[in-house]
Amino acid sequence: MGNPVSVTRDISASPEKVWGLIVDLPRMGEWSPENKGGEWAKGVTGPALGACFKGRNKNGKKSWSTKVEINGFDAPKKFSFGLMVSGKDWCDWVYEIEPTSTGCSVTHSWVDHRGSIAAGLGKVISGVADRAAHNKANMEITLENLAKTAEAS
Repeated sequence: MGNPVSVTRDISASPEKVWGLIVDLPRMGEWSPENKGGEWAKGVTGPALGACFKGRNKNGKKSWSTKVEINGFDAPKKFSFGLMVSGKDWCDWVYEIEPTSTGCSVTHSWVDHRGSIAAGLGKVISGVADRAAHNKANMEITLENLAKTAEAS
């Protein structure tokens, strides 16, 4: 499908602190307007390469669950997970953290791997026709909320 969609935000907190928040997937619902959190799957109790997570999502009246698998784990620099559907990675969600003189800079990206049929199915499930624009707006909100949490303590 399309190119990656990315947003970047400076956060006045250490990379380690921000990393700890990002990899705590059950808490993601505190920051994301669409993701409502979830739970670790298959006996997993925390983030690690290959770990699976079942997420809950909601957009308006539409709600659905997802299975994600962590496919990138380089503390405290990069964390990514793929949305898995029938054993295929439909998209990747990526967080990259770079230290700065005042804390860190976080880039949040969405990389779409879906074909047109999967994109059409995604529209029916989520009610979102332009997933790239929708995700970009939500990622900006997610990083804003993440920054508020990281900077508050």
